[in-house]
Amino acid sequence: MGGFVEAVLERVRKARASLTDALDAESPYEVAMAQGELEDALRLARIHDIDPDEEALEG
Repeated sequence: MGGFVEAVLERVRKARASLTDALDAESPYEVAMAQGELEDALRLARIHDIDPDEEALEG
C-alpha cells in the first residue's frame, strides 16, 4: 500500500478514535470538532477512491 493511502487511512483511524473519545467525554464542542475532522478525512478518502474500511482487511 502506498504512503499516501496509509496516511489517509491513519487520518480516518485517528478521527474515528477522537470522535469516540469526545462522545465518551460528553463534550459537545469536542464532538463537533471530531465530527468535522472525520468528515474531512472520509471526504479525502472518497476523492482518492480509498476504502476507509480497508484497514480492517489488513488485520
